[in-house]
Amino acid sequence: MGRKPQKNDSLPGSLDMLILRTLSRRDLHGYGIVQFLQQSSDNELLVEEGSLYPALQRLELNGWIKGEWGVTPNNRRARIYKITAAGRRQLAIETRKYARLTLAIARVMGTE
Repeated sequence: MGRKPQKNDSLPGSLDMLILRTLSRRDLHGYGIVQFLQQSSDNELLVEEGSLYPALQRLELNGWIKGEWGVTPNNRRARIYKITAAGRRQLAIETRKYARLTLAIARVMGTE
């Protein structure tokens, strides 16, 4: 039996990085991003529309992603997002910061 995804309170600080990482794999529309994050996290991450779409707007305003209207595999019109070169650079920065943070937490927790 599948587990119901739970809202993750630590997600907002990581959401931009997770979206950029998802789009570095392939171009997707908003719902596709949500599905990928949920599936690849074994249903641990639940991203709600109220968090996703402001994040996509913020990433687009920063020039890290670009959205264009297109058609989904289900033949629906949707905005398809692509990571930009600037987004790839930002993803590298965020990945390094994340690695340092998780290492520091592991040290405090005594697991490193």
